[in-house]
Amino acid sequence: MDLPYHGLLCGENLIWSVPLAILLLLFAGFFGSPLFVWAIIVLGLLCGFGAPMGLLIAVAVIFALFIITPIRRALITAPLLSLIKKLEFLPKISETERTALEAGVVWIEKDLFSGRPDFKSVLQEPYPQLTSEEKAFMNGPVEELCRLVQPWEIWRNREIPKEVWDFIKAKGFLGMIIPKEYGGLGFSALAHSEVVSKLSSRSLPASISVMVPNSLGPAELLVHYGTEEQKKYYLPRLARGEEVPCFGLTEPTAGSDAGSITSTGVLFKGPDGKIHIRLNWNKRWITLAAISTVIGLAFRLRDPENLLGRGEDLGITCALIPAKTPGVVLGRRHDPLGIPFYNCPTQGKDVVVPLDAVVGGAEGCGKGWKMLMECLAAGRGISLPAQATGGAKMAARVVGAHAVIRRQFGVSIGKFEGVEEPMGRIGAATYALEAMRRFCLGALDKGIKPPVVTAIQKYYSTEMGRKVVNDAMDVMGGAGISLGHRNLIAETYVAMPIGITVEGANIMTRTFMIFGQGALRAHPYAYAEVSTAEANDVKGFDQAFWGHIGHVTRNFCRSILLSVSRGYLAATPPCHPQMRRYFRRLSWTSASFAILSDISMAALGGQLKMKEKITGRFADILAHMYIATSILRRFEADGRREEDLAFVHYNLKMCMAEIQKAFDGLFDNLKVPGLRWLIKGWFGAWSRINSLGSQASDGWSHAISRAIMKDSEQRERLTDGIFIPKENEWQKEQLARLDRAFRISLKSEAAEQKIRKAIKDGVLPKKKVPMLMDEARAKNIISADELKLLQESDQIRYDAILVDDFSEDEYHNRA
Repeated sequence: MDLPYHGLLCGENLIWSVPLAILLLLFAGFFGSPLFVWAIIVLGLLCGFGAPMGLLIAVAVIFALFIITPIRRALITAPLLSLIKKLEFLPKISETERTALEAGVVWIEKDLFSGRPDFKSVLQEPYPQLTSEEKAFMNGPVEELCRLVQPWEIWRNREIPKEVWDFIKAKGFLGMIIPKEYGGLGFSALAHSEVVSKLSSRSLPASISVMVPNSLGPAELLVHYGTEEQKKYYLPRLARGEEVPCFGLTEPTAGSDAGSITSTGVLFKGPDGKIHIRLNWNKRWITLAAISTVIGLAFRLRDPENLLGRGEDLGITCALIPAKTPGVVLGRRHDPLGIPFYNCPTQGKDVVVPLDAVVGGAEGCGKGWKMLMECLAAGRGISLPAQATGGAKMAARVVGAHAVIRRQFGVSIGKFEGVEEPMGRIGAATYALEAMRRFCLGALDKGIKPPVVTAIQKYYSTEMGRKVVNDAMDVMGGAGISLGHRNLIAETYVAMPIGITVEGANIMTRTFMIFGQGALRAHPYAYAEVSTAEANDVKGFDQAFWGHIGHVTRNFCRSILLSVSRGYLAATPPCHPQMRRYFRRLSWTSASFAILSDISMAALGGQLKMKEKITGRFADILAHMYIATSILRRFEADGRREEDLAFVHYNLKMCMAEIQKAFDGLFDNLKVPGLRWLIKGWFGAWSRINSLGSQASDGWSHAISRAIMKDSEQRERLTDGIFIPKENEWQKEQLARLDRAFRISLKSEAAEQKIRKAIKDGVLPKKKVPMLMDEARAKNIISADELKLLQESDQIRYDAILVDDFSEDEYHNRA
């Protein structure tokens, strides 16, 4: 008589064997085991549970269907692809979207999107340094330009003086990105950024006027796409400042949606038998247009006679139009919040130019959108982040000094916790902005143009800059709102919405570009799935789709195990011991982000890009993973300085808090039919285990505010790269006046403490320190030198906190 077979995992062993089996499968997914390993594990478990032979054979056959590629492709993938196309489930990608997606390459964002970032490789990303030639330019012409510029005079007269423009042109500032072989400076992205950052700390109109010709415009387009003839003619003239460029892209009906431009160009044969273009345009918000000599123009090109043999609609095209060409209208200006730089409309009526005006010649016709997207993929990571960083460094230096000098109730205002709080935010953000800037520039100087990362740079740098200047205004109080040459904050405060708006409005950048496009661009499989499905490429779709299924499975398992272990199962690279937990939490975040992204894409399909509140929260998670990574990279690059730990911890905790906030928003609002319980229940519970989601502690804020109120090497490092006048220039330079008062205030603190102690001990009456100086000297509480120091400090401090005032005539005629 045969006895019934019981598997090893049955009977008394069942209680622990089921959890063990689940754990075994989770670890198989955690490490990304291939499907045949899953087959072995599942069949082994079924044997252990005493499964009948028929079930074992059926499971083995099912696994074989998926493991044997030709069978899977024919029996499963091909019908699945047909069904997906029939249901129109995948998002449709327009030509302009496709061009934007294919512009540049992916970089660190792919790691963060993967669910399994390789932080060891991340910490080896290059941290760029200036060359000796670039340093000489920073210490020479850039320093000279900063001294030549008088910000209040430019504000008051609403114009950059001719001598400043002449200096900018003569010293090659307009040709920083032009290669040396064409007469330019041939600078790195880092040097370009350093110049803009330093100028921004001195004068925004000057920095913008230098920044724009080196950003998206004729020079950059020619360098990358111009014909050799175009390069030889225009680039040396642009580098010498003989030509002043502008670039016309935005229109009354085409702002952030630049692909909808209505400017037109029509090809025709002229009397000379050559092909020409008749252009009509109406552009606005074009920087430098009114003083430009050559206009870079984006327009839609049509070829109704098919002269080029490529059909009628050739698409968006870029051309160079001499400003004196008949029909070009220039001369009027916009007024961007009173910041006196040239920002203008321009029109063109039946403007005729030869075909070789197109960037790249005839071959460049219809390739303008690709050119623009590829250039912006780099440019967004340079100009505006540099401007925001320069402004934040200046704010940190000014506010730190002011908080020591300015006293209320007999105490430096920086010692009040209410003031300390925004100062902590200012110092932390300044550290983070520099970390982000340098990290991204390392990629750009390697030749990598990552559009998702540069969109993150643009959005979060300008938003962080806005918060810094708002906090600075709060601390500065009356000194911040009183215009004049003593006010070093107001111009940045007024101008901040300009940076928020240009190069892609921030709202659109966050909700559409970072995740809306990033979900396809940075995801390991999503874009390949869409493109192969559109091309009806079964082989390519098979590889992408099943790779995606494996990706989802792995991240689902990683998310569970990392959540249960609070991230401790994640590997960490060699790093400072206090940084290990952040690397673990970022791995955890990446896995949860990846699986939640895939659930969203699978459930919402093409509708996801219209769910902009959802995509905005995904963008916040991806961006703060990037920000945290850049901070960790900076801490390593700076040599793991112990004195910087407050800045690092504060920022990383802030990143975790923002990530948690975004996750919570997704859990509450991502309403996927049938999966609501999974998202709000399980995922929500896992995420909330993250205790690092709490805000940064008051202790870190206190340490940061104290750091920027000390005359130390750390303060100099934090504000390195801005224009700092010499201290002996204090009579005409407010920053020198503040630094002088700051240092003497700190120097006199010891003598003040002696007087305060005497008051506490009852030796001196309870009066304010300035009223007791002579009496303290008479009672030998302080020395004669200390009395002199206190009196000098009191006078210098008083002068430093004064603000500008004007007579009625000066007030009404100052602009």
